[in-house]
Amino acid sequence: MGKYFGTDGIRGKANVHPMSPDFVLRLGQAIGIHFRKAYPKPKILIGKDTRRSGYMLEQALSSGICSVGVDVGFLGPLPTPGIAYLTRGMRACAGIVISASHNPFHDNGIKIFSDNGFKLPDEIEDKLESLLELDPILDSFPVDMQIGNAKRIDDAVGQYAVFLKEQFPKHLTLEGMRIVLDCANGAAYKVAPKVFEELGAELFVVGDKPDGRNINDQCGALHPQKVKDLVKLYKADIGLAFDGDADRLIVVDDTAEIIDGDQIMAICASYMKKAGRLRKSTVVATVMSNMGLDIAMKSIGVKLLRTKVGDRYVVDEMRRGGYNLGGEQSGHMVFSDSSTTGDGILAALHLLEIVQETKSPLSEHKKCMEVLPQVLKNVKVSKKVPLEELPKVKESIAVCETKLGTKGRVLFRYSGTENLARIMLEGEDSHELELMAREIADSLQNSTN
Repeated sequence: MGKYFGTDGIRGKANVHPMSPDFVLRLGQAIGIHFRKAYPKPKILIGKDTRRSGYMLEQALSSGICSVGVDVGFLGPLPTPGIAYLTRGMRACAGIVISASHNPFHDNGIKIFSDNGFKLPDEIEDKLESLLELDPILDSFPVDMQIGNAKRIDDAVGQYAVFLKEQFPKHLTLEGMRIVLDCANGAAYKVAPKVFEELGAELFVVGDKPDGRNINDQCGALHPQKVKDLVKLYKADIGLAFDGDADRLIVVDDTAEIIDGDQIMAICASYMKKAGRLRKSTVVATVMSNMGLDIAMKSIGVKLLRTKVGDRYVVDEMRRGGYNLGGEQSGHMVFSDSSTTGDGILAALHLLEIVQETKSPLSEHKKCMEVLPQVLKNVKVSKKVPLEELPKVKESIAVCETKLGTKGRVLFRYSGTENLARIMLEGEDSHELELMAREIADSLQNSTN
């Protein structure tokens, strides 16, 4: 990670450095300068979610890009994976997402996709940071007709919707299916209902009325209880909850039970393995994934690889090894045969394909994995002190690991996007895990206060 770029681009409170218009304008200039060196006629796409600050940052970013002679195309509110897809499809040299994903509305962020639809490599982010340090950033700026042109792309939602529907088998429809959709008042609010309705489903939609501040507010993938209640109320076949930029999915099955990313991976891997579609019989997950996923994959002859937390690390490993299924417990699902990044709507379509093709409800498919008890505690920190410099915390973790033995594990890490320490424990007894997590959290707070 650099000075500004973290594990998922740049993120912070809107209108506060580095998410301030003056810095974002300068960032736009750095992005434009870099890409105009590599492309004869560079064009950069900008999309966003539904945060109030998105319009402000979009204008600042595009002003910076155009001021160095690079053209801009505005996509409007669109899921992150849709921006990645259109970056490839429209032959842009880069696609920029203005979003803070699952964070509250007062935060915002910027992440960049290369022309191939994959997140910008670390070395290019480093080059952008170097450009940001220059003063002046450019000796002379373009004038007259050399200034970049900015225009709105009117059919972005339609183009992405067509792509998504093409991923659903032609011989299947969603007719007769009752689906609850929660769009988190975010980027999926237009495209998700359009896709599922046009495939024939009967929809019950919530979280589709963004007002600039209600994104992720007691709705979406972080708050699936609303979908759970509605699945019961409407006797729906499935409930789908996306986050603010729709790159993750949490599901509620026909019995109103919540299904997380690990279980989605297990269901899809089992189906793809039987169909001969799981490349190299391998799934890529992260260190946060439940041990139950290991057991489930081993039972069907599938290898499970683990990476650091972050969908970019999952994607990197998938590209390195040539695998086509990966994801995170949080609901990021990557199907690399058709996408370059996590895509919540695409993941939902894959699940619905399984349900329709097998004529079996999701509650039957989820039996392929037993979720082991897991406790996750988030602790706010003012500074991310390395674990090696916290002997009391290390000692507390070691005591817990000894108690758990071979039947559990402890994972301590700092969030890459927030000032949080995440303490995760797995084992056989939820109550015991809760007590252990509290011990480690108390030790951390005592050591850092």
